[in-house]
Amino acid sequence: MTSGQLDIGGWKAQLRKGAAEFAVLSLLARKEMYGIELLDALSGADGLGISDGTIYPLLKRLQLEGRIHARWQPSVTGPPRKYYSLTAEGKLAVSAMGQAWAEFRLQLDRLAGQAGENFPD
Repeated sequence: MTSGQLDIGGWKAQLRKGAAEFAVLSLLARKEMYGIELLDALSGADGLGISDGTIYPLLKRLQLEGRIHARWQPSVTGPPRKYYSLTAEGKLAVSAMGQAWAEFRLQLDRLAGQAGENFPD
């Protein structure tokens, strides 16, 4: 890559990194989930690219921050599963993030839409 050339892969990685917490909290706002279940749901979201090497440190951080609660539950098909759910603080956080995301998306769409008129094909 030459100087001044955009590293689109790096730019996308930064987008994913910034959205990962909101994505996880949004899923947990719907229902309690275990780690692999979260990972499967996130891998179905094209472009998020969240791996087990990313999700488990994120879940640990969210737990330490008091936004999620974890509990172990036996599984009939294998080892026990660690289930995650939102705490009251997590519910407040995902609500605030949702409002901030909606405003951010609105403004970015407005700006990109204006600039889009000049995008090359």
